[in-house]
Amino acid sequence: MHLEILTPERKLYSGEIYGIQLPGISGSFQVLEKHAPMVSALGKGSIKVLLDKNGVNTSHYEVKCGFIEVLNNKVSVLVEGAVELSA
Repeated sequence: MHLEILTPERKLYSGEIYGIQLPGISGSFQVLEKHAPMVSALGKGSIKVLLDKNGVNTSHYEVKCGFIEVLNNKVSVLVEGAVELSA
C-alpha cells in the first residue's frame, strides 16, 4: 500500500508500506493493506509506519492534529505539524 504524510510545509514521507498505526481522536488504530475506504480525524500523538510484514523496519513520527484518508490502497495523512523521530 502507498503512504504519503503531508504537512502544509512539505511532504514528510512517500512510499510503499505494510501498515500504519495512528493516533485517532477516540484512540489509536491501524490500517493494513486493502483496508476499506475511510476518513478519520487524528489527535496529537505518534504515528508508527510498518515498512515490512515483520514489523522490524519502522519509522516513527510525532504529529499534531490532522486527518487520514484511505482509498484504493493509498493512505494520505494530512497533519498540522509533524516531526520524524530518530530510532
